[in-house]
Amino acid sequence: MKLISYYNGNQIRAGVIQDNTVIDIGDEFSDVLSVIKAGNLGLERINKILHSDVDRREIKRERLVSPIPKLERNILCVGWNYLEHFNEREQQDIDLPSKPTIFTKATGTIAGPYERIPLPNNYTNKFDYEAELAVVIGWKGKKITEEEAFDYIFGFMCANDLSARDVQQAHGGQWFMGKSIDKSCPTGPWLVTKDEIADVQNLDIICKVNGNMVQSSNTNLMMFSIKQIISEISQAMTLMPGDIILTGTPPGIGAKRNPPILLKSGDVVEVEIDGIGSIKNHIISDMP
Repeated sequence: MKLISYYNGNQIRAGVIQDNTVIDIGDEFSDVLSVIKAGNLGLERINKILHSDVDRREIKRERLVSPIPKLERNILCVGWNYLEHFNEREQQDIDLPSKPTIFTKATGTIAGPYERIPLPNNYTNKFDYEAELAVVIGWKGKKITEEEAFDYIFGFMCANDLSARDVQQAHGGQWFMGKSIDKSCPTGPWLVTKDEIADVQNLDIICKVNGNMVQSSNTNLMMFSIKQIISEISQAMTLMPGDIILTGTPPGIGAKRNPPILLKSGDVVEVEIDGIGSIKNHIISDMP
């Protein structure tokens, strides 16, 4: 099942993509987050809708917004989860971590799959891309074992962890400011339920800038698997329905390429993940 949030007129509604059309479920669910919180009963209700005589309409991609457009908590992120990307790090004196490196992005970073992303020209000179697989939690859990971890997943999305590299290094080594620029986390194009993905640890993941491939990898190259990530985070904090976890970016970030590829107004960034879909965002100036 592919769940979307989209504009129907001036109202954001929840829907399901089926056979390249959208079936509106907004009369049953106020938003996609309410579907997630309803758990298996919510999915059963949607399946009944899909098998009834309902209207199906075409959906233009520019009407899509992030599947979860309003977050209740910060986005959880994993840094350095691909070995070659770890070797791209600024701080060369850091040893290879034995546990996942966790940080967060603020709730205001969320953006739509085709939304224009404002570049804060007066704040950063090193705006960079990071293609990532996003995991969406479906059930409340604490101290989850690795064996149980997949039971707590609702589904998956594409994400781009846009980052201000210079700002990341300007706050005592704390990444939060450089990772939390408004609209710096486009996600989508839809939320794919986990039953649609046969093996989430074997998905091709790519990033293109202006049509040129800049990242190309596979989720089987993660140093810490999705099961390990969920288990580790849940030892410290209770995971809640609707929580988003970004699972790390492969090598090829712009700041470490020769010559560097740093995003500027007019650039187009695409993230594509096998079996999930793709997102495509134009970078624009935030200057008036």
